[in-house]
Amino acid sequence: MESSEYRRRYAGFLERLRLARVEAGLTQLETSRLLNKPQSYVSKCEVGERRVDFVELLEFARIYGKSISYFQQGVEVITDDMEIDSRQPANVEEGESES
Repeated sequence: MESSEYRRRYAGFLERLRLARVEAGLTQLETSRLLNKPQSYVSKCEVGERRVDFVELLEFARIYGKSISYFQQGVEVITDDMEIDSRQPANVEEGESES
């Protein structure tokens, strides 16, 4: 079962997906032709009827001239109660050193 937080964040991603297409000056039909997919594919992706995987996102980004980070904007990935130390790999415990 999806949490309301997940749904809210995914809705933010879907809005960025649609906005990227609009900013690129493309219609759903034009996008679908560039992807070699039916127009319904683009529509279903934009409204959340079809999940967008990472490889598909790369294709949308390429067509729209956007970076992957563009789609992350407005979608909180790390909340206040989560901390990630980017200097240390996740599999190295505190006090241990890399060999």
